[in-house]
Amino acid sequence: MLASPYSLHTSRPVVLGIIGGGQLAKMTAQAAYRLGLGIAVIEHGADSPAGTMTKHEFTNGWTDPDELQRFIDISDIITLENEFVNPDILRTIAERRLVFPNADTVALVQDKLTQKKTFTAAGIPMTTFEELNSPEQAADFGKKHGFPYIIKTRTLGYDGYGNITVRSEQEAIAGYNTFTQSEEPRQVMAEQFVRFTAELAVMVARNRRGEHVIYPCVETIQENHICRVVIAPARCSTDIHTKAQQIALACVEAIKGVGVFGVEMFLTESGNVLFNEIAPRPHNSGHYTIEACHCSQFENAVRAVNNLPLGSPAMLTKAAVMVNILGERPGSGVPDSITPLLRHPETAFHLYGKKDSRKGRKMGHLTVVGHDTDTVLQQALAAANDLIW
Repeated sequence: MLASPYSLHTSRPVVLGIIGGGQLAKMTAQAAYRLGLGIAVIEHGADSPAGTMTKHEFTNGWTDPDELQRFIDISDIITLENEFVNPDILRTIAERRLVFPNADTVALVQDKLTQKKTFTAAGIPMTTFEELNSPEQAADFGKKHGFPYIIKTRTLGYDGYGNITVRSEQEAIAGYNTFTQSEEPRQVMAEQFVRFTAELAVMVARNRRGEHVIYPCVETIQENHICRVVIAPARCSTDIHTKAQQIALACVEAIKGVGVFGVEMFLTESGNVLFNEIAPRPHNSGHYTIEACHCSQFENAVRAVNNLPLGSPAMLTKAAVMVNILGERPGSGVPDSITPLLRHPETAFHLYGKKDSRKGRKMGHLTVVGHDTDTVLQQALAAANDLIW
């Protein structure tokens, strides 16, 4: 059994290194501080949301070998807040420090085509997909499987970036060329369009001993391909909840994941649950857990990578709704006023501390908990509408 960091003999708090300094790193750091750990953050730039919280802030990024070594030196164990880190960098880190999720896990999910092939081999249900290597192949996919369908970049896609819905052969060819003939050409894949009644998500935490906890299945509502609202638990049957949780756990076990993972799924019109994507890190669909669950996704992320016992994922309340606060225009990351929002006394508000805003950028979130989903949803949306940006 690998030792807990609390058994390390040091003259300072054990330091959890986080690759990335955004809001996920910030909320992970907050959970780590409550457990008595120190934090180091490495990011491409200064004053990131998490970087401002620690004196161990490394601002030249993880692609700078010297900066990476300094970050490794101060860290006792390392995790990440995004899946865009080159697995070779994680292997370099692993020569000196434990890092979770590890390079093998990240390599299996970083490329969405590899991800889909991995989970298909594990028997996870999903829509038809195919690698695209030519405009003609893009057009042929639509002829075979129908329009519309989705063209996705295999890497670096998030919040709708890297996705195009194509509705004809001409759009398929144009979409393919958009990604593959840009200044930074990207490999792409096709996915058959899923006609769904709801988008679902489940968080799973798993430690190095293979112990796991599964959070409730939630419903996510997208706005311009960006998650806007999360409703917990999802408004669907117990059977659907159970099926979604089983699929999420099977995905994490298939990649031998250690840490916390967000698994996104579709509930189809025919009542099937299909896998969509997995994130090897805390996920937007799990933010509600800070106020609504015994142990948040962020605390369980810290516990999992440190091989500690995992906390209960059970909800403390019958209903919770999280609403993302999205940037409305370019400018300062500081809202004009939060006072009107704070006049909603049932609302928990999180502002991430990003320096700059842009349209659609996640600047913060709010959560409301209660006994009735419809009431909580109305309260959360009313509070979000009262934020002055």
